[in-house]
Amino acid sequence: MLTVDFARLGLRPHERVLDLGCGGGRHAYESLRRGADVVALDASDTELKEVAVLLAAMVEEGEAACGAGVAVNGNALALPFPDHAFDRVIAAEVLEHIPRDTAALVELARVLRPGGTMAVTVPRWGPELVNWALSDAYHSVEGGHVRIYRRSTVISRLQGVGLRVMGWHHAHALHTPYWWLRCAVGVDRADHPLVRAYHRLLVWDITAATPVTRVPERLLNPYLGKSLVVYAEKPAP
Repeated sequence: MLTVDFARLGLRPHERVLDLGCGGGRHAYESLRRGADVVALDASDTELKEVAVLLAAMVEEGEAACGAGVAVNGNALALPFPDHAFDRVIAAEVLEHIPRDTAALVELARVLRPGGTMAVTVPRWGPELVNWALSDAYHSVEGGHVRIYRRSTVISRLQGVGLRVMGWHHAHALHTPYWWLRCAVGVDRADHPLVRAYHRLLVWDITAATPVTRVPERLLNPYLGKSLVVYAEKPAP
């Protein structure tokens, strides 16, 4: 399930990509499939080990086109890379977890080359506000969300670190009611019958990629999209 539109990111084969806060690695895997040299960085060793294994397997099985992939444990506030190390940067659903988000953006802008592009995704303000209102447990757990972003805030943060915003869109409208339901019945109630039924629908959508779900989601994204995706470029000197 991709949040970032790779066509808008502008990724090309042989380019260097940083996937910050890679989590399960979904954007790192797609970057590798498109022939990029990928660094998947996360602060959690748990998921990172699995990401490293799958990146290596993709290369071995010939699914990586002409690219390579590596998983790195690191801190978003002190990235272990030189200036201008990457052509593209992805920060998907991670800034809302970082108390010093501006400091993280400074680091991302530093390692992005002039002329390179960045995609930043965060939970959208409206749907996220409902989640917070329905459940404290949704956001107050350790490592949970520390803020809710308005689009204007994300744009101003990116501009503040010297990037030029190129555009934005919303994604994952079908996931918004799912999380409203989870928050209403209790975020720890994954076994609730309604939650399980909705989860099966989402899994079917991801695996089947059918117009039955994709077309309604595309139409609903401007109104109910759970994620805000903003694209920015580092101006060339």
